[in-house]
Amino acid sequence: MNVKREIGVGVVGLGFMGRTHVAAFRGAHAAGLANKLVAVCDQDPQRRRGVVAEGGNIATGAQSERLFDPDEVKGYERPEQLFADPTVELVSICTHTTSHVDLALAALAAGKHVLLEKPVALDSASAQRLFDAAAKSKGLCMPAMCIRFWPAWAWLRNAIRSGEFGRVRSAVFRRLGNRPGWGAGFYEDYAKSGGALFDLHVHDVDFVRFCFGDPSAVASTGSLDHVTTLYHYPHGPQHVVAEGGWDHGAGWSFKMSFTVVFERATADYEFGRANELVLVQGGSSAPIALEAFNGYDGEVRHLLAAIASGSRKLDATMADALAHTRLIEAERASLEARSVVAFDAR
Repeated sequence: MNVKREIGVGVVGLGFMGRTHVAAFRGAHAAGLANKLVAVCDQDPQRRRGVVAEGGNIATGAQSERLFDPDEVKGYERPEQLFADPTVELVSICTHTTSHVDLALAALAAGKHVLLEKPVALDSASAQRLFDAAAKSKGLCMPAMCIRFWPAWAWLRNAIRSGEFGRVRSAVFRRLGNRPGWGAGFYEDYAKSGGALFDLHVHDVDFVRFCFGDPSAVASTGSLDHVTTLYHYPHGPQHVVAEGGWDHGAGWSFKMSFTVVFERATADYEFGRANELVLVQGGSSAPIALEAFNGYDGEVRHLLAAIASGSRKLDATMADALAHTRLIEAERASLEARSVVAFDAR
């Protein structure tokens, strides 16, 4: 979809994710979804001038040189200044998790659309506050669940929903890396980051729900640094597992993968492999062609298209964010109790 009306974009927080969002908006514009970065907000004056250090575990297309021309992009020190800017229509919030809800509420109150980095919140009560406000707001509020928009995962969900290869017998998701070294100590403070359970594992928790709905119970083992969860589905797949950890040592390369066994085929994905997505069926293996963009590109393009068309239908919603926050809370309870915990999404 080509978007001709130029949408003014503001980005709050210019760390790794803020830099990634700026690059994704630039890529969306090149792909025909007209938008323009008009404002940024960060406490660091160097970042406000577009000088942003490298970081992150995935190459996202963001450049290490100056991120934007400071003569063309306004730089604000405080978020409320950016929210008051009439040229900003859409705000990307890429700050630390503990600030997410309050900043999103302020942006919505100012009449802006919001793309909010994950995790939305570390507790369901906070997520509920934002869900309630988003339901009443003029602007859209979309949690940045990029994995839903990553081409291989989008292919997988379509294959599950279509039943092309039969029912799912087993689904295993893995997301393994190092604890982020950026963030000035934020990630080491689990009261603020939630550990790998919330900050990393959230992607696969959300995607499990996206594909199979809410489980009836969870059984989690490990720790906030490294968790493996088995999801119980009385009327669904008998084996659904997600593993997420950031306790690997220096030199470990980030890995994300899935292996899904259907009745008539097996889909296997490994990030960075020559043929990332392979389908095995009928005694042979074949690569699946994927679109040449990442999930950050996909989520930005999806939201820009919705804004331009006036649609309020999103493929990632605050209802989803509230539900997967509750599910992660159940996983944390299972970790602490070292037992199976029943889950009720209500």
